[in-house]
Amino acid sequence: MSQKKLDVLALAAHPDDTDLCCGGTLARLVQQGKKVGVLDLTRGEMATRGTPEDRLRESEHAADLLGLEVRINIGLPDTELENIPEYREKIIRVVRSYRPHICFVGAPGDRHPDHGDATRLELDALFYSGLTKIKTHNADGDEQQRWRPSHILHYMQDRPFEPDLVFDISDTFELKKKAILAFETQFNVSDHGDEPKSYISSERFFKNVEARARHYGHLIGAEYGEPFKYYNGPIPFTSLGELFDSDPFR
Repeated sequence: MSQKKLDVLALAAHPDDTDLCCGGTLARLVQQGKKVGVLDLTRGEMATRGTPEDRLRESEHAADLLGLEVRINIGLPDTELENIPEYREKIIRVVRSYRPHICFVGAPGDRHPDHGDATRLELDALFYSGLTKIKTHNADGDEQQRWRPSHILHYMQDRPFEPDLVFDISDTFELKKKAILAFETQFNVSDHGDEPKSYISSERFFKNVEARARHYGHLIGAEYGEPFKYYNGPIPFTSLGELFDSDPFR
């Protein structure tokens, strides 16, 4: 596994979660020169539509559209995301390999049980990744050094929460849409073929994605926005530079 350092690593239960929930932010960070990666925990093999092979192909296409440095799938079992040492170690190995400064994780709780389960697993793995006495090794057999990200943020999934910050994605919303639609077996499917409709496959669901982005964009005086909750206390600031650099229309 590569030792290339990332600025941001987004973790998710399923191959399309980050594209759907924080894809605009990831794309904007890439445009700002940040090195960004995604870690998908499962292949989404229990989804109503599509196959694991479809999901992998679609996620690679979405990664190219967003400009990700790396997209990794560690193949944990879909619908069985237990918070156990074996699964945490797989996440820890990735975190210690790429040493992200910031991590995005799923919502604290959500409609889909996998989302809350994945978030608890991710948070524990990120904490334990900083413990010296938890030993892991890279693909070459070398012992890895401990690493814990400096900042962790929850992205919003199906159910809303009160965000601590909203990221302006006005310049990358169209790119986010393309990344979501790269998952052609999952979203905005007009011809369902032999597979049944699902909660996320309808045009109505896709319209709701845009409506949410417009809503949170409106709250910050922008066209589109993505909401986040900062994990583990108040957001630390050493400068108000972002506030001096912005002039929201509201």
